[in-house]
Amino acid sequence: MVWGVFSWQFLGSLVLVPTSFNAIRYVELLGDHLHPFMLYCHPHGKGVFQQDSCTSHRSRLATTWLDEHSSYFSVMNWPPRSPDLNPIEHLWDVLEKGVKAHPTTPATLTELWTALADVWQAIPVELFRKLVESMPRHVADVIKARGGPTRY
Repeated sequence: MVWGVFSWQFLGSLVLVPTSFNAIRYVELLGDHLHPFMLYCHPHGKGVFQQDSCTSHRSRLATTWLDEHSSYFSVMNWPPRSPDLNPIEHLWDVLEKGVKAHPTTPATLTELWTALADVWQAIPVELFRKLVESMPRHVADVIKARGGPTRY
């Protein structure tokens, strides 16, 4: 499993996540990777972080950590029934297609990680800018659908 972050300006880290992922490891990941990225992108604390409603993301520990860091960035409210707002899903598709198109098929986890990291670093800035710029329209569509699914 991997975790990644991006903004309109920057593609952040792609992080290899252990298979036994829980709230404690998620908060460690937020502290080690998200917080520095948000400070770099939004030094005046105007950033907005978006995550889905996975169990570790909604944990009391993670919620408390995010609340404690709310002066650095806010967290986007996430409709419970809608997966339609997460633009990173498109980047996961790019990773999958890129690894499948890789010159050699990864035979080990290390080779897979290397291929994923190579594809991640090659994502063009225009792609993640387009994803960020599409958010207001997608949010409006979800509001219109009252939190239900939309075409994304």
